[in-house]
Amino acid sequence: MHFDKPTYSVRKSRKKDIPKGLYTKDPVSGDIVFNKEVEDNQMVVPRSGHHFPIGARARLAKLLDEGTFVEADAGVKSSDPLKFVDSQPYPDRIKRYEKESGLPEAVICGTGRILGLEVSIAVMDFRFCGGAMGAAAGEKITRAIERAIKRRVPCIIFSASGGARMQEGIYSLMQMAKTSAALGRLAEAGLPFISVLTHPTMGGVTASFATLGDVILAEPGALIGFAGARVIKDTTKQTLPPGFQTAEFLLKHGLVDQIVSRLEMRERLFDLLSALHVRRKLAPPSTATSAASIG
Repeated sequence: MHFDKPTYSVRKSRKKDIPKGLYTKDPVSGDIVFNKEVEDNQMVVPRSGHHFPIGARARLAKLLDEGTFVEADAGVKSSDPLKFVDSQPYPDRIKRYEKESGLPEAVICGTGRILGLEVSIAVMDFRFCGGAMGAAAGEKITRAIERAIKRRVPCIIFSASGGARMQEGIYSLMQMAKTSAALGRLAEAGLPFISVLTHPTMGGVTASFATLGDVILAEPGALIGFAGARVIKDTTKQTLPPGFQTAEFLLKHGLVDQIVSRLEMRERLFDLLSALHVRRKLAPPSTATSAASIG
């Protein structure tokens, strides 16, 4: 007896391509998260609390009262004092950084209000040359500090940097002393400075203004340090403790005063600055200067 082979209609099912840019993997939980949901939440994953990097202008928009930010020194940009060339001329790199980041420099500065309290503020952006501090960035940060002195208002700096900008050599390293000296004058004026360390804050930025705050805050999980962990391990010939150079480790060991979620930063800054500013306004000048100097 003969039976015919059954005929099957086979249709290959193709997996639908997911459009790029819609989803991101959360590095903490491994969950796939909807980008729009994260963006609406200030680049913080709602479930795990993981903080993705956020641009300087986006941060300012969420931090300051609407319509109060006035940018300053936007025309201060990087030059090429050493005529530096590696695989390409330094000015060409600057043009690429400007195009990719949409920013004129690695830091945006100006004045604005946080819940009605006027501040002078500088926000670094890692997208521009890894937030590296060159002469222009250092000048802008110094002017932000001096602006706080002139207007008699608190100063806030959000750091995000890989350190000094190698293409500017000694001109870059000089910014460490320059910004630190300006903060000394701010302290003498009895005005508060709050430093906020974000991911990552490294190198000469950590070794200067970023760790000179009256209060030092950090975002959760931020990498904070001077040299990289591998360099330190090779130099000291010691095994580094778990979580070395994280915000949580540095909070435990006293470098960081508080770890604050980006979602709570606006209110926390207002509370801290209100307390610091009122205390210093009420204190005699000598007491205010002394408190600022040891802050």
